[in-house]
Amino acid sequence: MNQRDLRRAFSAAVLVSTSAALGAGIDATQTARRTDESSEAASWNPKAAAAYLDQRERWWMGWQDAAREHGTFCISCHTSVPYALARPALRDTLGEKAPTEVEQALIANAAKRVRMWKELSPVYNDKDDGPNKSAESRSTEAVLLAFTLASNDARSGRLSDETRLAFENLWSLQQTSGPLKGAWLWQLFDLNPWEGSISSYNGATLAAIAVGTAPEHYRSTPAIQESLKLLREYLDREYDSQPLINRVSLLCAAAKWPGLATTERQKSIVSDLLSKQQADGGWSLFPLARTWRDWGLSSLLGEWKRPDGSPQEKRSDGYATGFAVYVLQQAGVPRGDASLQRGRQWLIQNQNRSEGFWIAYSLNKRRDPNSNAGRFMTDAATAYSVLALSDSVP
Repeated sequence: MNQRDLRRAFSAAVLVSTSAALGAGIDATQTARRTDESSEAASWNPKAAAAYLDQRERWWMGWQDAAREHGTFCISCHTSVPYALARPALRDTLGEKAPTEVEQALIANAAKRVRMWKELSPVYNDKDDGPNKSAESRSTEAVLLAFTLASNDARSGRLSDETRLAFENLWSLQQTSGPLKGAWLWQLFDLNPWEGSISSYNGATLAAIAVGTAPEHYRSTPAIQESLKLLREYLDREYDSQPLINRVSLLCAAAKWPGLATTERQKSIVSDLLSKQQADGGWSLFPLARTWRDWGLSSLLGEWKRPDGSPQEKRSDGYATGFAVYVLQQAGVPRGDASLQRGRQWLIQNQNRSEGFWIAYSLNKRRDPNSNAGRFMTDAATAYSVLALSDSVP
């Protein structure tokens, strides 16, 4: 099948229905996919990627700054949450029979923090970290815990008691008035993409993914229908003001939650994302995350600056490319599509095969890439690159 036919198959499937769009092109490219997977399995190093991700999550769990009361640790957007998604996919790729000790420890920690929710202090607080940080931190953690546990339950097909409780905590903190009506207060430390000006919408998409991922028809639960309505309305109301990276997150949520975004909106996001692919086949995070706040005198001359004054990185990176390829595949773009093949090839060519990781760059400041904080973006980049390349993804 040529590229025109593949694209036509994708477009036709999208027009049939949103749910059909999520699987568009799969049947038409099944043979090509098996061929691609077998060749790619020999050209990137999933074992090294697994070792890198295990090492980083193990470090995070033991890091003093991540430690919290009752022997727990906080769940990080950059290391723990992507790890919870990617490591099970690697388990399938590597033929592992059971979750690793690190995976089990992460899920056990999330479940413990849910069970002890009323006894635990927020991860951050107003006294030590600034105004509103207690409320922001509490809401943010509620989303991340529900996301992590629902993703884990999706593989077993059973919704655990802890996940049900995590969702109860989540809905109790949903905003019911004001500009964030339908969403959640978010942890803001001027650190995009996860703790900055663009993060509240991203957090709402994570909640939507958790709802769409949760097994046992959780999304149909009568008691949460008003909450789901508020969430859908927020995601629709704030859509036009979002940077592309957040719209891509919505596309990912729509792949899990049929009907969350219209067919036309999904097609528009796919088109916009493909238009940002760089000449080398990859994507760069800054052009996807850029907002009006990034404009200044230097930007008029094409010199985009980070908040610390250092130049923004415009090279393709593992986070933007891995996330783009993963979501496009989730949205039903055929695996044989030329743009996807170029993106996957970029990932294959840019893995550090000895250490397993893909590199990415901070939007906020120039960081030492070998420091622990400097590796936070690389942690997420490696996880999403794994999801983009693995044979089996959630």
